[in-house]
Amino acid sequence: MSNRDVLRKQIEEKRQKMYDAYLNGSNYNNVVKISQELDALLNRLNNVVI
Repeated sequence: MSNRDVLRKQIEEKRQKMYDAYLNGSNYNNVVKISQELDALLNRLNNVVI
């Protein structure tokens, strides 16, 4: 599995975690923390050389 594929899988898992936290009424700070982690993964994906 390539680095891009691994990152895409991690991104989808993090998106789901953030969405679940939001739906389950997690506190705002927790949702923001997960969102920041997702942003970092997206930035890493953007910087991976094809």
